[in-house]
Amino acid sequence: MQRSAGFVVEADGGSRGNPGPAGYGAVVLDPATGETLAERAEYIGVATNNVAEYKGLIAGLKAARELASDAQVLVRMDSKLVVEQMSGRWKIKHPDMKPLAAEAAKILPRAQVTYEWIPREKNKHADRLANEAMDAGKRGKQWEPSGSTAALDASAARTLGTPPPSGPPGDAVAGAAAVRAALASGVGAGTGSRGAAESAADDTLFSPDETGVPARAEAPAPASGGTGWGPDMGAPATFVLLRHGETALTPQKRFSGSGGGDPELSPAGRAQAAAVAQALAARGTVQTIISSPLRRCRETAQAVADRLGLAVTVEEGLREVNFGAWEGLTFAEVQERFPDDLQAWLDSPRAAPTGGGESFTAATRRISATRDRLLAAHAGRTVLLVTHVTPVKILVRLALGAPPEALFRMELSAASLSAVAYYADGNASVRLLNETSHLR
Repeated sequence: MQRSAGFVVEADGGSRGNPGPAGYGAVVLDPATGETLAERAEYIGVATNNVAEYKGLIAGLKAARELASDAQVLVRMDSKLVVEQMSGRWKIKHPDMKPLAAEAAKILPRAQVTYEWIPREKNKHADRLANEAMDAGKRGKQWEPSGSTAALDASAARTLGTPPPSGPPGDAVAGAAAVRAALASGVGAGTGSRGAAESAADDTLFSPDETGVPARAEAPAPASGGTGWGPDMGAPATFVLLRHGETALTPQKRFSGSGGGDPELSPAGRAQAAAVAQALAARGTVQTIISSPLRRCRETAQAVADRLGLAVTVEEGLREVNFGAWEGLTFAEVQERFPDDLQAWLDSPRAAPTGGGESFTAATRRISATRDRLLAAHAGRTVLLVTHVTPVKILVRLALGAPPEALFRMELSAASLSAVAYYADGNASVRLLNETSHLR
C-alpha cells in the first residue's frame, strides 16, 4: 500500500523557572505548501523545559496521526536533546524522560518518523503556541485555538480595517491573508535566511553571478530532512519564468484559468511576446523552451522559439488553475455571486473555486511535482517556462520559503519575467525583472 503524503511537525516546550510553570506547542504543516494543518498547545503545570518539549513532541505526533496514520513525518525541533534521543544517537538516562520518549515512540511506527534539529529562530510557530499556553495557564485557563492563528487573521483584519481585494489573485492585497502575512511570526515569515530575493536588469539575470555566490533563500525542508545552507554545488538549473502575453481578458482583470475558454493573444499580447523574445535573444542564455498547453502560452512560447531557433515542448503540469464557475468573471462579479466561496478561498489555500475549481493546495502539489520532474531532466541548464500567473507565483513562493498567503502579495504583468536558480544543495535564488511593462 502506498503511504499518504508526508507532514512536518514542529514542536517546542518551555518552563518559566525550569522547573516552573510550563507549556508546550506543536504544529503540523503541509511540506509542499507550508499550510498549517493542525495546532496543539497546553499548559501542563510545573515542569522542566525537557518535559515540556517531550509533551510538545507527543502532541504533534498525535495530531499528525489523526490526520493520516500512515503518513511519513519529519519532526523539526530546536531541542538537541529530544532530537538526538529520539533519533537513537543519545541514551535516555533521566527517569522523567524515559516514559515520555517511550510514549512518543509508540505513536507512529519508527520507520515513518525522522527527526531534524533546527535553530530556535526557525521554530517560532511552535514557540509562540507554547508561550500562549503558558500565558493562558497564568490566567488560570487552558489554551484554546481561538486565541491563535485563525482568530489573529480575522481580528487583525477587523481591527486594522483591511479593505477587501478588488481584483484577481495578485492584483490586490487579499484582506486577512495579507494581514496574516504582515503579522505572522511562524513558519515562512521571512525571518533569518528566508524571504531573500534579488531584482536585476543586467545580463546576469538568468545565469549564476560570476562575482560570487548569489543571495539565496533556503528552500522548504523536504520530508526526508534538509541540508540547510551549504557550499555552492556547481551550475544550477535555472528556470526563466515567463507569464504569457495579454489576451482580451487580461486588461479587464477577469479570472482566466484552464476551466473556461482558451483565448488567444491580443494584438498587445503579440507585441509583448515579440518584445520579450527580443530581450531573451539578446541574452542568449535560454537552452530549452517548455510551455503550458493553453493557447496563450503556446503562442507566446512560439514567438520566443522562432527568435531563438528552438522547439517548444508542451508540459501539462504548467497549466493555469481551473477557476471553475469563476472563469471569465471579474473579482467584483465573483464577490457578488459567490461571496461565501470567495471568502473561503481567500482564507484558506485548501478551498477551491466554486463549481469544481482547483485549490491552491492542489495546484501547489501539481506544480511542485512538475518542477521536480523538470529539474531532474534539465540539470545545469537554463530553461524557459512559459506559463501563467499562479504557477509562476507558486514557484517563486516555494523558492523563497514564503507562506501560502504570499500568493496574494505578488503581482505579475503580462509577459513579465522572473527566474529561479535551483542549486544541488537545496537552495534557490530568485531574481525578478519585468521586461515589457512599458507596453502596458
